[in-house]
Amino acid sequence: MAQVPNLDNAPINLKSLRDQSQKELITILKNIRGKKCLVIDPKLGGSLSLIVQSSLLKEHGAELRHLNAEPVQTDCTKVVYLVRAQLDLMKFICSHIHNDISKGIQREYFVYFVPRRAVVCEKILEEEKIHHLLTIGEYPLYLIPLDEDVLSFELDAAYKEHLVDGDTTSLWHIAKAIHKLEFSFGLIPNVRAKGKASVRVADILNRMQSEQPVNTSEMGVPEINTIILLDREVDMITPMCSQLTYEGLLDEFLGINNGAVELDSSIMGAQQEGKKIKVPLNSSDKLFKEIRDQNFEVVVQVLRQKATSMKQDYTEMQTTNQTVSELKDFVKKLNSLPEMTRHINLGQHLTTFTSKPSFLGRLDMEQTLVEAESYDICFEYIEEMIHKQEPLINVLRLLILFSITNAGLPKKNFDYLRRELLHSYGFEHIATLNNLEKSGLLKKQETKSNWITIKRALRLVVEDTDTSNPNDISYVFSGYAPLSIRLVQHAIRSGWRPIEEILKLLPGPHSDIKRGGFSSSPSLDSLNGSLHSSDKVVDGRRTLVLVVFIGGVTSAEISALRFLSSQEGMAYDIIVATTQMVNGSTLTETFVEKLG
Repeated sequence: MAQVPNLDNAPINLKSLRDQSQKELITILKNIRGKKCLVIDPKLGGSLSLIVQSSLLKEHGAELRHLNAEPVQTDCTKVVYLVRAQLDLMKFICSHIHNDISKGIQREYFVYFVPRRAVVCEKILEEEKIHHLLTIGEYPLYLIPLDEDVLSFELDAAYKEHLVDGDTTSLWHIAKAIHKLEFSFGLIPNVRAKGKASVRVADILNRMQSEQPVNTSEMGVPEINTIILLDREVDMITPMCSQLTYEGLLDEFLGINNGAVELDSSIMGAQQEGKKIKVPLNSSDKLFKEIRDQNFEVVVQVLRQKATSMKQDYTEMQTTNQTVSELKDFVKKLNSLPEMTRHINLGQHLTTFTSKPSFLGRLDMEQTLVEAESYDICFEYIEEMIHKQEPLINVLRLLILFSITNAGLPKKNFDYLRRELLHSYGFEHIATLNNLEKSGLLKKQETKSNWITIKRALRLVVEDTDTSNPNDISYVFSGYAPLSIRLVQHAIRSGWRPIEEILKLLPGPHSDIKRGGFSSSPSLDSLNGSLHSSDKVVDGRRTLVLVVFIGGVTSAEISALRFLSSQEGMAYDIIVATTQMVNGSTLTETFVEKLG
């Protein structure tokens, strides 16, 4: 099954976006005649696999290599580097070219920056006296469709760069990507933002529109009615909790990268031990599309039912005479067998993690923290984790949750846990703790926590959640409704005004801007959950909302948004755009910095 996701059912024409990105890359290759060696920044390699098949690049005369410190081994006389504007990557390119010069190898060099060139990178190339040997260009890849309703800006470090380093480059990239979308789908009339970075992006977007306007008279009614921008900082509680949807758990335990998990082939029933295989996970897989957003408890039952039903059909086939039509139906079912086998194997592998007492104990502790009960029990649990030297990321993840729900730790406890962490894991982690403090994720308690007020006002803890037949988004965490998605729910239904007082208790400012003059385009303030015929876009499609997460989004949050969109009486489809896909561990890792 292709890893490039099928976008035929996307609410807007994402395929045209992908085709455009593919075309731009092929044009770069066509303009460099003859055979060439395409050296790709490894991080970009995964992103490109979602846009273009490697076979197509080879058809255009490209030999493919990954960029690293080792010199490029190739007979090609033309070397094309496709890289993000990062200083460490420039050093690799410089060392490659110096190596060629020292050996008397003559080549033509091309460097294409993704998505745009940076002065600081070109300065390094000048200092190393190789700038004049290079042809420099840009490959403006700002957005990648991960699936039919998910887009990624592929900005992994955006959250840390903004919060810790004060670097706002990524915010310009996000605004640029959204503005590019507007040239394809029309000026978005309603912009709602919450958080420092989000409000800044909304401002940059407005500036871009005044400098390089989208022609509203030619475009007609915009396809996207509202954009909701949300900082990850506004809700760091949700990603620190263990996701309990099928896709969420796959990411937590196996790590989903560019829409696929890589695991030992023996897990998938293959005979070769030690061989790794990639399993694509996107909506091209019909069974995955059906079960990805369900709570894992339910997925196990669904797979069991499907397997039992197929077994019964097989038994009937052997014992009774079937009509041609019945045979046809049975063969159709057999076609879904590979998908079913794949998910039974993955599900079985997941249960080896979810049944561990350590995981169940952790879930209990997360629930205790979210419900803001028994501070002492949580403190002792984290202290014990440190003394047992459990993986540092797991400890930090729970510590962040502890700190946020309590508005920090009392000075005595804060100093004690900080000291214990450094003793247990090494003093080189002092930079990591400083990063967490600087970003406000780990701090000393100075004010009383307002978490209980927020939790009650937005009904974030839901008793007796029915995971098999859910009626609320809280099913994705078995009883906790993600704060971020509750905010989106309010922003869509009634705007920020009714929850203004709650928004003030959360980090960062908020804004609500109306742009352009679209009297024919309904404001979402009028959408009160019932679908009026006037709320439909002209060609009968539902109103579209783009939800943008700056700093990353979890699979469970996307599942909750899909659940909202599928509810009866909901008048809109939702598309998600994010700086990157995250879980609590990958998000915490962005702050880890070892000294020495």
